Amino acid sequence: MNKVILIGNVGREPEMTYTPSGSAVTKFSLATSRRWKDKSTGEQKDETTWFNIVAWEKLAEICSQYVHKGSKIYVEGRFVFREYTDKDGVQRRAFDVVINEMEMLDSKGSNSSANSGAGAAAGAAGAGEVGGEDFPF
Repeated sequence: MNKVILIGNVGREPEMTYTPSGSAVTKFSLATSRRWKDKSTGEQKDETTWFNIVAWEKLAEICSQYVHKGSKIYVEGRFVFREYTDKDGVQRRAFDVVINEMEMLDSKGSNSSANSGAGAAAGAAGAGEVGGEDFPF
């Protein structure tokens, strides 16, 4: 089973594009944080992990419209491994989280979100499976 569940803050404005076949795809980064107390020193420690998030079809459109930098969101999806060549010609590897559910967690009065009920609908709208030939990377 390949299932990922994350809660975090959006690190950059989502960018929506379309594949040559017309499928909407939205990409953004998500930061998750973990806080603990070091047992030997008693010092408070923080760790932030960044994830590349990819949404397809209707969910891509919802994320593009309602998710903004700083928004706190819940996402469910799966890890996808990809290889690509960067602008300098270097072969790179990356993991993306392709989401099929998203929920806004900001309060309705929050400035970092245009939350108008889109979160609850996002999971139901879910992104359909898209063939590998539609991946724009």
